Amino acid sequence: MNSFEGLGLNEQLVRAIADLGFETPTPIQEKAIPILLSGTTDFVGLAQTGTGKTAAFGMPLLQLTDVNQKYPQALIVCPTRELCLQICNDLQDYKKYLKGVVAEPVYGGASIVMQIRALKKGVHIVVATPGRLIDMIERKAIDLEKVKYVVLDEADEMLNMGFREDIDFVLKNTIRRESTWMFSATMPAEVKAISRNFMRNPQEVTVGKKNTANVNIDHQYFITPANTRFETLKRLVDFNPGMYGIIFTRTKADAQEVTERLVKEGYDIEA
Repeated sequence: MNSFEGLGLNEQLVRAIADLGFETPTPIQEKAIPILLSGTTDFVGLAQTGTGKTAAFGMPLLQLTDVNQKYPQALIVCPTRELCLQICNDLQDYKKYLKGVVAEPVYGGASIVMQIRALKKGVHIVVATPGRLIDMIERKAIDLEKVKYVVLDEADEMLNMGFREDIDFVLKNTIRRESTWMFSATMPAEVKAISRNFMRNPQEVTVGKKNTANVNIDHQYFITPANTRFETLKRLVDFNPGMYGIIFTRTKADAQEVTERLVKEGYDIEA
């Protein structure tokens, strides 16, 4: 297995990744980074979540960034605000020893005015969720004309969430991009369509089995009226006392309400 330095990464990035405790690249990093560092190749990477995809595309983007040009050179599009913030935080860690590279998150549920102000100060890499990005484009608050690199992270998840038209719109509005990098856990027909319609002879790298996801997860669902939803949730937890789980809610207020009610009932939960 290669070292990070052997993949072609510069000294600053190698030092930063070492500070994070990583000694050797993961399979997706080992295969993707040398290809992406060329900056001129369209790329499809098929790998599950948790395999190190952010570093696989994030470090090449940082190395390819021209800090003297104060406009968006790279655009990373991802499905959720949580992933958007995580990617931005990871980029901050990777660019620890790189001077002048600016990466900013753009996502819904936060002040768009503050995000516009941050972009106006000059940014090299924009990490965005589709809905807020489209809003920014329509407000003419972000200029994608000179974007060289577009990354679609968790492409299959974005399509599952109904963002196909948004992705098409973004790709049609980054006409000067030199390369498009798409990362996905699976390769359904819609992901193939994006590759076919917007990419030029992409190099494809697969880590693990193709078109598999969540193979060790047993999916179940329970239909319950809204007025008994909380009691149903408690019964599920009571019947599975050793369980670890994530509860998704529609809003922050809903999350806080569920947390407070469960804490009051004696359940170990945090929001």
